[in-house]
Amino acid sequence: MSSTRVVIIGGGIVGLAVAERLSRLGARVTVLEKEARWAAHQTGHNSGVIHAGPYYKPGSLKATLCTAGNASMFRFAEKNGIAHERCGKLIVAVTSREIPRLRALSDRARANGIAARLVSGTESREFEPHVAAVEALRVESTGIIDYTAVTLTLARLAEAQGAELLLGTCARDIRVTDRQVTVVHDSGSVTADLLINCAGLQSDRIALLAGLRPAARIVPFRGEYYELVADRRDLVRGLIYPVPDPDLPFLGVHFTRMIDGSVHAGPNAVLALAREGYSWGRVNVRDTLDAVSYPGFLRLASRNVLTGGQEIARSLSKRLFASSLARLVPELTHADIVRAGAGVRAQAILPDGSLADDFVIQHAPRQIHVLNAPSPAATSALEIARHIVAQADLGLQARPRS
Repeated sequence: MSSTRVVIIGGGIVGLAVAERLSRLGARVTVLEKEARWAAHQTGHNSGVIHAGPYYKPGSLKATLCTAGNASMFRFAEKNGIAHERCGKLIVAVTSREIPRLRALSDRARANGIAARLVSGTESREFEPHVAAVEALRVESTGIIDYTAVTLTLARLAEAQGAELLLGTCARDIRVTDRQVTVVHDSGSVTADLLINCAGLQSDRIALLAGLRPAARIVPFRGEYYELVADRRDLVRGLIYPVPDPDLPFLGVHFTRMIDGSVHAGPNAVLALAREGYSWGRVNVRDTLDAVSYPGFLRLASRNVLTGGQEIARSLSKRLFASSLARLVPELTHADIVRAGAGVRAQAILPDGSLADDFVIQHAPRQIHVLNAPSPAATSALEIARHIVAQADLGLQARPRS
């Protein structure tokens, strides 16, 4: 067994995918997770989509790792008996003005090697009988899965291969020397050859704790969901998405059939008043001040005042939320949806006010920091792990999964 020691901070899907891969390669791995369970935040509030990757810039990490991750996630689910379905997705142009953007998206999908085809409005209703579309892009390789189940499986596999997995253990201090890194935590400390930061919503703060100036600041955005009432789930068969507007920072509300048969609708995107703030009532003064005092956020907000106001209004009004959804499925009314929780996205914002549009992985001596891993990070988790381990260049040799 290798004597290489690695400490990973963060017990979401990315952290545990890295842990599983490293432990399978023979490294001595310790994972620190401050919550009492795995997948407590972004992973556990994920929409459960196995993305195909038509949106991402060809050649980017998101594009390459998502395309590979789509295939590896389906294989992993099949091998480990995790419920999943390759249901396909429909990206719809509701008006003729959206058709040029839809066709540009089709070109990008083709450049990324994704099986996708343009269909007419009439043909789109063969997939989704209740959708409003003048044209649509059908992406067959999109699927659905339970990412918490994936994460728990990764934890089990990592532990079986010798990894030490510590729940309820928060990193308090990080000391880095030329020869080692020591993480002081709630119940002691762990010394390793390498630190890998997969802390999601807290990733920039972990980087600061390690003495690194992070390339981007995490600003939390809450995405709120509704779900269709049981007797109206037949309005949506699979996944229905709008054509993304390149002038807006987020994708917009959409419909997702979950692996349990429910249909979620959303999310919107509003500034969360806490990094782990899943409702308006959850406020953390430090988190809020960190966000609103950051010049990058202020620049972003100044360019999106109208959009930001519309998102807040939609957060507060069920009728407005339903109206946005009805643009895709006109038969839907506010009586057809009920609230279904929320997630918080760790949005990395650059100092110039732009959103980090690719995965951001920052290196320092004896440290690797995953500073931006929003969607499609869950889809790409196994490939992100492969990428990180290759970058670490620890000289470890793979052994097959049991």
